[in-house]
Amino acid sequence: MNPEDIQIGSVQSLQWLWIVLLVFLFAALSLRWQRKAAMKFATAGMLPRLLPIRSVYRSAISLALVLAGMVLLVLCMVDVRWGKIQREVPQSGIEVMFVLDVSRSMMAEDVTPNRLERAKQMIKDTVDEMAGDRVGLTIFAGEARQQIPLTSHYDDFKQGLDSVGPSSLNRGGSRLGDAITVASRGFLEVTNDHKAIVLFTDGEDQESRPLEATRLAKDEKGIRIFTVGLGDLKTGARVPVNSARGDDFLTHSGKQVWSKLDGETLEKIASESGGAYIPAGTKQVNMGDVYHRYIAAVDQTQFETAKVDSYEARFQWFLAPALALLLLEVFWGGNRRSFAAENERVVDAG
Repeated sequence: MNPEDIQIGSVQSLQWLWIVLLVFLFAALSLRWQRKAAMKFATAGMLPRLLPIRSVYRSAISLALVLAGMVLLVLCMVDVRWGKIQREVPQSGIEVMFVLDVSRSMMAEDVTPNRLERAKQMIKDTVDEMAGDRVGLTIFAGEARQQIPLTSHYDDFKQGLDSVGPSSLNRGGSRLGDAITVASRGFLEVTNDHKAIVLFTDGEDQESRPLEATRLAKDEKGIRIFTVGLGDLKTGARVPVNSARGDDFLTHSGKQVWSKLDGETLEKIASESGGAYIPAGTKQVNMGDVYHRYIAAVDQTQFETAKVDSYEARFQWFLAPALALLLLEVFWGGNRRSFAAENERVVDAG
């Protein structure tokens, strides 16, 4: 059998082997203490009658049966699987298009380590709460582009998310309206509802009519938009030009540019679409709560049946012999106890 065709479901269950080792050590020490106690009160000629070799032999076999049964039960808990098969799994959920602002203002460090990296982590935290939803990614600055089409392969999505940044687009700036328009075109389902856009940005916009784009997305495709605002609302932060130099900041007309969170625009977008505005600001936000409270409330739909590769569970291959060994020990132990009682009567008679 090829090792690559074997799957371990719960490798952490191997820690229970410590109990098997403890049982073995306790049994060995118990036998040793028993022998020492017998040597204190018995003569050399009487010792073989108190602890005959047959009794030690039977005890060893009984212990071996118990330990082997316990090891097999641990392997049963480890959930070893092999034999790959394909199953058809009906899928249901919602389609979520994440829209990420990758403009230079998202490099501001009023959020640790910066707004863009915090937004990426928040997206990952949201995806970690999903099961069956489709996710996609649209990025924007002075232009907008669908970066990752809708997919249910979350690991691939996260890898694609890690690779985006200000250099992913050629045109600088921040056009929220264009981002919403491009994102609304990326949904696969034709019917309305069960669609959501989750927008991560500091809210800056260059007259791209985001509210008009929001109304069209809502009216024509039933899309609800959830906005997450990043950045300091009052003071803001300077925009780094070169992340390698801490004193190199973006300037305009000889003055340093300070970027602030525009929560008002984001709140209007969410309200217009029937979504919700999450003013993250500079704080840590539990995106699991945000997903379950807001995004997951969008009506789900039934997607096409997917073929999923899975491995056959083989726990019964370990459970059956484990039970057999433990039952055998019960009968063996009964015979051993009968032998011990008989041996005690012989000793008493002697």
